[in-house]
Amino acid sequence: MKAKLLLTLALASLVFTSTQAADYAPKVGLQTWTCRNMKFDEVVAFAEKHGIKHLQAIGSHINPMGSLEEAKQKKAILDAKGIHFYTFGVAGTSPDKEQNRKLFVFAKAMGIKVIIVEPKNDKALWDGLEELVKEYDIKLAIHNHGKDSVYGTPEKVWSVLKDRDARIGVCMDVGHLTGAGFDAGKEFVGYKGRVYDIHLKDKKTEKTADAKSVILDVKVGTGDANYKGLLAELKKAKWDGVMAIETDNGTFAKEPTEFVAGAIQFVKDNAK
Repeated sequence: MKAKLLLTLALASLVFTSTQAADYAPKVGLQTWTCRNMKFDEVVAFAEKHGIKHLQAIGSHINPMGSLEEAKQKKAILDAKGIHFYTFGVAGTSPDKEQNRKLFVFAKAMGIKVIIVEPKNDKALWDGLEELVKEYDIKLAIHNHGKDSVYGTPEKVWSVLKDRDARIGVCMDVGHLTGAGFDAGKEFVGYKGRVYDIHLKDKKTEKTADAKSVILDVKVGTGDANYKGLLAELKKAKWDGVMAIETDNGTFAKEPTEFVAGAIQFVKDNAK
């Protein structure tokens, strides 16, 4: 009887675990750079229209170095609509630790748990940032741009991560990572749990008439990014971060409705 009960409990646990895995889908948010031609209230309306609850803000929509009172007023507007700025970035940083402290004070006031940064790879600057990470218990995520940028390859990112507090991690821009020739799924695994944010973006490399390579910002799912592999790894890890929809394409940004709706649908269709 006891053995039968244990078997029943084990099977129930297996079914529950399998159901949990099947139900997993990553949270999809919006990097407000995508709506860079809009004002704050227009971004809020846009997010509502698309059912987006998680916003990653840029400076033109909320200023982390500005008035905390104004920031709190904007937070109240978002709270009333069930929307929040879950992070800010890419945030500018200074060699002056006390100047950088303003970012962390702002983040605490807004309930932000991670700040996106791309500072110079300078030891003293990073020492100051790490001290603030420990003091405020707020994560930093290093953003990558193109291959030749400061953190354009995982190797360059690891040059910082390897000796730093585990709360310093990665904002993995899938588009730029793909354009630099890397596989997002493999690099997600390679970052060993240190990916704290993802930019949902796609790039495609094409040849021009004179045989030069050009990297184009395209609709999510139509470029070279291996999203099938990445989404599979996110599911395995039950990753709890946000994939923030972003485009560098000026044409998409002029009227981002189709681009954003397409990205949301792409994740729904492929995160299974």
